[in-house]
Amino acid sequence: MSKPKSLRRKYSRALEEDFPESIKITIGDNEVVYRKHMSLRYGENPHQPAAFYSPIEGPLTVGDIKLLKTGKGGLSMTNVEDVNNSMRIVSYFDQPAVAVMKHVNPSGAAAQNGDEPLVEVYRRARDCDALAAFGSVVGFNCEVDPVTAEELMNSYVEGVVAPSYADGCMEFFNQKKNIRIMQVDGIDTVSKYIDEPMWPLDISVQADGSVILQAPMLTKLKSVEDLRVVTEREPTPQELKDLLFSWYICMNVRSNGVVLSKDNATIGVGTGQQDRVTAVKLALEKAVGRGHGDEISGSVLASDGFFPFRDSIELLAEYGVKAIVQPGGSVRDKDVIAACNENDIAMVFSDERCFRHF
Repeated sequence: MSKPKSLRRKYSRALEEDFPESIKITIGDNEVVYRKHMSLRYGENPHQPAAFYSPIEGPLTVGDIKLLKTGKGGLSMTNVEDVNNSMRIVSYFDQPAVAVMKHVNPSGAAAQNGDEPLVEVYRRARDCDALAAFGSVVGFNCEVDPVTAEELMNSYVEGVVAPSYADGCMEFFNQKKNIRIMQVDGIDTVSKYIDEPMWPLDISVQADGSVILQAPMLTKLKSVEDLRVVTEREPTPQELKDLLFSWYICMNVRSNGVVLSKDNATIGVGTGQQDRVTAVKLALEKAVGRGHGDEISGSVLASDGFFPFRDSIELLAEYGVKAIVQPGGSVRDKDVIAACNENDIAMVFSDERCFRHF
C-alpha cells in the first residue's frame, strides 16, 4: 500500500512552532542565555514542533550552523544531531576525514590513508554500508572539492556539512533541490580530551521534566602511545593506527557498540545492542553482507565496553580479526586475554569506557 500523500508531504513540510526567542539556563552561579538560531522543520518526528537554540556568548560550532542550501523545509532535529555527531567524529583527525551519519550513528567513517584524494576518503566511508548511507548526512573536517561534490550527488544524500566548499561545488549540489548544504566553523575548538575544558555539560531531560547533568564524554587517548598492550603479541604500527581510529569512531556510536576497521576506514559497525556478542556478530555480518568479507582478515575491532566472556574473541578469531581495543575491567579479563593469546590476536586496553546512549 502506498503512503498517504498527506503523510508523505509532512516529511518535507516545515511545522510551525511558537517557542520563545530566547531561553536561560542557570547552573550554579552561571547563567547561560540562548537565542533561537532557527526554527526546525520538525523535531524527531513530523508532528513535533522544534527550534534550535545557541548560546549568545562563547565560540560556536554547530550552534552557528549556516544553511547554504536549505533543501525543502530546512533542517529537522535529527539533521542537526547528525551534523553535531559527524563533527564530533571528524574533529579527532588532523588529516581529511569523513563521517556518514544515519539517525545519529555513523554508518561509515574514514580518514585519509596516505595521500589519497578526498573523494576516495568519502567513498570508503560511504561504502562501509552503502545501503544505510541512503538518505544520510555526510560530515567533513576539511574543504569539499568539486570532484567530491559530484560523487556525493551519485547517491541520495540528505545533507552535507563541512568547514568550507571550493568554487564549483554548488554547481553539483544545485542539481538536487532537496539536499541541504551546511557550513560549520571552529570544530577544532571543541573539547575532545580529558585535559581540556569540561564544558558544555550534557543535559538529559526525563519524562517529568527532571534533568541529569553530566560532564561531557572526553577521552584520554591522544595517540597510540596511550594504548596499553596486554597480550603476548603487540599490535603492528598499522594496527595501532587503526585501533586508535576505531576507538574515536566507537566513542560516537550508540552503546553497546563495536567498530570494525582497516586502513583508516570502517568496514562494519554494530550499534545499539543489549549484549556485546550480538554487537560483534552484527558488525561482522554487516561487513560480509556489504561486500567487505575479504577485508575482515587483518582488521581491528574497537569495543565501547569490556568483554565479559571469551566468546566474542573466539568469534573474531574465526573471521581473522587481528587486534582489539577495549576498556578492560572485567572479572574475566585474564580469560579474555588468554583467548587472544591462543588466537594470535593483539589486545590493548584503553582503561576507559565510552558508552554513549544519546
